[in-house]
Amino acid sequence: MSAITTYRGHLFDPLNPNPSDIDPVDIAHALSLLCRAGGHFAHFYSVGQHCLNCAAEAAARGYSPRVVALCLLHDASEAYLSDITRPVKAHLARYLAIEANLQNAIYQKFLGTLPTEDELMLVRSVDDTLLHYEFLTIMNDAVFDPAPKLFADLSFDFIDFTVIEARYLTMLDTLIPPLH
Repeated sequence: MSAITTYRGHLFDPLNPNPSDIDPVDIAHALSLLCRAGGHFAHFYSVGQHCLNCAAEAAARGYSPRVVALCLLHDASEAYLSDITRPVKAHLARYLAIEANLQNAIYQKFLGTLPTEDELMLVRSVDDTLLHYEFLTIMNDAVFDPAPKLFADLSFDFIDFTVIEARYLTMLDTLIPPLH
């Protein structure tokens, strides 16, 4: 067995995930403590804050509550696997398969079904937009030219992990109330 011990003390096997073992508190806590960009930002900016910002951007674009929830959850597998930078992740075929399998279990747990290709395209668009503005704001580095349009008024400032964790859980409870 390849289990890890989660924040809440559960044994969880990220290689063979069981949706019933996925705990939203574990996800919110871990994502609030993981730094984006492999820790190379000028200040701490968590994967949890990134996910909250993605969900806010999706809502500002008028996307469905389901797509907003997908944006909130799109990096939830990193709570169990950690964050790997895009240039490296692209070369890790086995990791990508593990991540996809775990991410699908998370979508099953919270949404009941997997996202469609159209939904995933919307999530990728939001994720890329946030990537651009995170690097532009935090590192003064433009990732895309031309810059994608940002619809939401977002903060890229440091926010304490306890605040991010609470906001993540609140948003998840708002988007998916029957599961909690």
